[in-house]
Amino acid sequence: MKNVLITGISRGIGRALAQKFLNEGYYVIGTSVTGNVDFEHKNLKIIQLDLTKSASISACVDEIKSLGLKIDIVDNNAGMMFDDGETVLSVEKLRATLEVNLVGTADFTEKVLPLVNEQGHIVFTSSSAGSIFETDYHTHSHHPNQYPAYKISKAALNMYMRTLAMRLEKEKAGIKVSSVHPGWVRTEMGGEDAPMTPEEAAEYIFATATKGDIETGQFWFKGEKYKW
Repeated sequence: MKNVLITGISRGIGRALAQKFLNEGYYVIGTSVTGNVDFEHKNLKIIQLDLTKSASISACVDEIKSLGLKIDIVDNNAGMMFDDGETVLSVEKLRATLEVNLVGTADFTEKVLPLVNEQGHIVFTSSSAGSIFETDYHTHSHHPNQYPAYKISKAALNMYMRTLAMRLEKEKAGIKVSSVHPGWVRTEMGGEDAPMTPEEAAEYIFATATKGDIETGQFWFKGEKYKW
């Protein structure tokens, strides 16, 4: 049985993704801020994780270590948007967003890295909002002047993914690293008008996460490379 570690599985894409992996026969280690979720499974282990607190990150990784398992896939799904609908950058909200979407996620990834299988895959749930191409002045795609803190955090997350992939190519060549754009998904963050369900997004993310011959250091959407 293969093991997957997924952050933020209490709702939305993370919840659907955890259930997809369980249905496919994986042992799932999932995290939530409260340490609880509203579903159970014999192959599901829930651990409390607050990415804004270094002590919580360390405690979570220590508990994962105590399981004595090698992790085949790490899916850094947890993320937050604090400036939805806003057009002017709030430095306070930028700090809060980066703490979860970048700093905490990077801290967690670095700490859990020694537990990843030699042929493992580390995946980051990013967003087209983090693509500079998509927010080009000429395309005006994805409302380039909206939710700036969130956009900045996802662009930074993509760069962390890229630098990690380059490093691991030299240090641990078997470990692949990827970012995925899940699509515009009907979640609390995506809103009621989004065309894609969390279950549909989970299918695409699962396919990318489990692809054995994937090119490391790339940004993906529905199995295709996405413009940065």
